[in-house]
Amino acid sequence: MDIRERQAKRRARIEKLWRQRRQRRARIEQYAKDILESHNFRRSGQFMQHGRISVKKHSLCVAECSIIIEEKLKKLGIRCQERDMVRGALLHDYFLYDWHDKYSHEKLHGFHHPYVALQNAGKEYRLSPRERDIIVKHMWPLTLKFPMCREAWIVTAADKYCSLKETLFCRGKG
Repeated sequence: MDIRERQAKRRARIEKLWRQRRQRRARIEQYAKDILESHNFRRSGQFMQHGRISVKKHSLCVAECSIIIEEKLKKLGIRCQERDMVRGALLHDYFLYDWHDKYSHEKLHGFHHPYVALQNAGKEYRLSPRERDIIVKHMWPLTLKFPMCREAWIVTAADKYCSLKETLFCRGKG
């Protein structure tokens, strides 16, 4: 195989990955356009989550990663409610304050923010039981609240993966 063939194959792989990403983003928008366009969700782009990643960007990454996990599970015959999963992923960190500022919240952020996120999301959106489970239990095992649905497990796993990646690889100056 010559260099042109290798380059063509590489370009094709990259194009396929971008196409898949656009499709996932379209599904996120399909299920959660109201969340994506809301003032408070857009405002979450001002608060830093991990490294240089905002809460908004982190939540979008968790939603996209959740879809990737769900696609792999679907191949194994395991299905879930994608709409609830995406909406729960977008709202799992809907605490709406700068957690790095110790005066912006009352209790230990890691333990308490799922309840604040649930309260904030509940004020703005009609939440399904699955969405509530995802939001309040995504910090398992730290909070000891055991996820009760597979969508909550998926978002919990996606959140851990994205958080680790953001913490390790998205450091440095803005």
